[in-house]
Amino acid sequence: MSFGNRFFASLFLGITISRFSRCNQVVLLDTTSVLGELGWKTYPINGWDAITEMDEHNRPIHTFQVCNVMEPNQNNWLRSNWISRQAAQKIYVELRFTLRDCNSIPWVSGTCKETFNLFYHEMDEAHGVKFKPSQYTKIDTIAADESFTQMDLGDRILKLNTEVREVGPMTKKGFYLAFQDIGACIALVSVRVYYKKCPFTLMNLASFPDTVPRVDSSSLVEVRGACIDHAEERDTPKLFCGADGDWLVPLGRCVCSIGYEEIDGSCVDDWVPEVKANTYSNRGQELSE
Repeated sequence: MSFGNRFFASLFLGITISRFSRCNQVVLLDTTSVLGELGWKTYPINGWDAITEMDEHNRPIHTFQVCNVMEPNQNNWLRSNWISRQAAQKIYVELRFTLRDCNSIPWVSGTCKETFNLFYHEMDEAHGVKFKPSQYTKIDTIAADESFTQMDLGDRILKLNTEVREVGPMTKKGFYLAFQDIGACIALVSVRVYYKKCPFTLMNLASFPDTVPRVDSSSLVEVRGACIDHAEERDTPKLFCGADGDWLVPLGRCVCSIGYEEIDGSCVDDWVPEVKANTYSNRGQELSE
């Protein structure tokens, strides 16, 4: 077991990783949901270590760890597989990681760092050529809000940091992510890549399709709705898709056609009394409960 893994091994024995999703996010990559090996590449080979732990539900947690803090001039790279961007114009990269406080490690003055760097490289398809760091564009330097110490290791306390970065506009069909270590003691616990959308919705008797926001956060996407069955336009139904995947500023509406009545967002035939009776009965039951 390497120097770095000795620092992290006890820290991950009882790890609990929350797995969640939002209806306005389309996930392109989530390392916590990958059952097999990730297959990410490391340069040099003895830089980042790939470690797999099991969570409380016996599902794998893929972590990448590096802690070469005793030697100066570190330049260790970790590269993801090629990620398809699908319909994304702007992507979000969510990193969860833990990082060691340099002051808590003896004899590393001047060689230990407390940041790492995040890069990306767009490509239309996966490539097997030699990794060239010069082709990658830096997204940001990532620092920890909280770092852990030797005492935290003894108590098996995991201080997880979460950082999210935006990248866009995307122009190629996909991209790689890369992580550069320059001498920190890091465990990269999870990587989640996603883009935002305004999800399919029904409003004012009109349906609005999934819509991807524009890269420009100040610009809204105007979307025209389609009237539901047995409804027709009164004023053209519109919604505007915002940058965070929220529908905004509803305008216009549809109305039920002649012979139909609006009940719970649908247009019901006036000549089907049992349907109306059941609808009102169910609504009364819900209110009584």
